[in-house]
Amino acid sequence: MENSTYIALSRMDAQQRAMSVVADNMSNASTVGYKRENVLFSDYLSRQHRSTQPTGAETQAYTQDRATYRDFQQGDMQQTGNPLDLALGGEGYFQVQTANGVRLTRAGRFEKQQDGTVVDESGNALLDREGQPIVLPVTDHQLTISSDGVITTETGEAGQIGIVTARDNNTLQAEGSHLLRSDQPTDAVDRPSILQGMVEGSNVQMMSEVTKMMDIQRNFDFMAQFVNAEATRQQNAIDKIVQVSA
Repeated sequence: MENSTYIALSRMDAQQRAMSVVADNMSNASTVGYKRENVLFSDYLSRQHRSTQPTGAETQAYTQDRATYRDFQQGDMQQTGNPLDLALGGEGYFQVQTANGVRLTRAGRFEKQQDGTVVDESGNALLDREGQPIVLPVTDHQLTISSDGVITTETGEAGQIGIVTARDNNTLQAEGSHLLRSDQPTDAVDRPSILQGMVEGSNVQMMSEVTKMMDIQRNFDFMAQFVNAEATRQQNAIDKIVQVSA
């Protein structure tokens, strides 16, 4: 198989990876707090050492999958009226306690359990500024949450939601559709902007993703046609050599 076919196959593999990421974005277009993903490709240059190479053929460029990164641009705010639906305006993340440790999230859809613990949709406890689960008085039913996260019920102040930032968003590792793991220490946000009765929607733009998917499919089909044409050309060349040798 010639190097041109290997190069084409490397690009087809990259297109398959890109298609998977776009499909994942589209499937999470309505997921609260979801941040769309992008792929980063680069050329892997293979230098040719033969002195007879024509100009421009000294190197061969293979497509290399370098990374997948997230777009942390804020999504649209959606009003729900639920007092435990919370959105973050600007930077920061809620902290929740999972079975695998503390995780960060922008998905602010919370609820109160029977014992008063405030949890997310997966049952992970929402943490306060001290890193402890927030527990509301069981008998209290009315609550207000200020922009800096102070929770007040009928019987007074019940805690303050802890909002933190990651020192480098690019180091955050996704776990599922809305949880992020930080392997570095986080920093508290001094003046968070919490909006009660609202959630932050996904920042996926469906029209943009559909357009991107169509472009990826066209590129993949073109590469597939090239590989098939190369296979046919090589087979024809082999057939002619066999006929001459016979």
